[in-house]
Amino acid sequence: MDRNIVTYTLDKVRKEKPLVHNITNIVVTNFTANGLLALGVSPVMAYAKEEVADMAKIAGAVVLNIGTLDETVVESMIIAGKAANEHGVPVILDPVGAGATPYRTETAQKLLNEIKISILRGNAAEVANVIGEQWTIKGVDAGERNRDVIELTRSASEKLGIVVVVTGADDVISDGDKAYVVRNGHFMLTRVTGTGCLLSSVIGAFSAVEKDMVKAATSAVASYGVAAEIAAERKGSEGPGSFQVEFLNALSQVSAEDIQKLASIVERSFHPF
Repeated sequence: MDRNIVTYTLDKVRKEKPLVHNITNIVVTNFTANGLLALGVSPVMAYAKEEVADMAKIAGAVVLNIGTLDETVVESMIIAGKAANEHGVPVILDPVGAGATPYRTETAQKLLNEIKISILRGNAAEVANVIGEQWTIKGVDAGERNRDVIELTRSASEKLGIVVVVTGADDVISDGDKAYVVRNGHFMLTRVTGTGCLLSSVIGAFSAVEKDMVKAATSAVASYGVAAEIAAERKGSEGPGSFQVEFLNALSQVSAEDIQKLASIVERSFHPF
């Protein structure tokens, strides 16, 4: 994908400042809100079943994150998701910890069955378990790699009929026909709670301004990865606390010039690997 698409979409996010409705987990709420604000987006965290439909229908995107589940939250997610579907609002699903317990896996599958999801974003273990394949998971973290991640992403996209983003050392985005591998980011992202969850919400922001979900997701992942590299260069050696603060700064400052210089996006063919 041309870096110009990434810079164009990033600029559009900042100009349009879409409202992103997050039903996310209690661990990451503050970090997600601050990250979206740093990017120039308007976040809202609304959970009550009495209002989620009204909020979803006026949002630019709805992000559903199953990190801290209970029956009431799941009910609100379904209500919000269906309202978003009725009003043409893209829905992003982050199946946090799918595969760690049957409840998480079944909840992710329930949401996929009852809501038209636009983009699924998770690590390899989460995505594999959502589509009924075996992949080791430790808590909410992916375990040992045991199959090709690009093939996993393609397979998940084909089975679910949606765009799938699998994040890890390299990030893979696929619609089943093509795949993009984004080789940006930094290991310090794994030292701060909620960076994956924030990425799902950032993908939501990009999907709010770009109808092509592959372009939206790839642009979001590349922009996010570049910001992480910039933050790590500035403060990574000082530890995760300094990196977290600097990462918020980098999200607000990452420029077209940074994208042109640092973004690494490779298109991959499925036949043959």
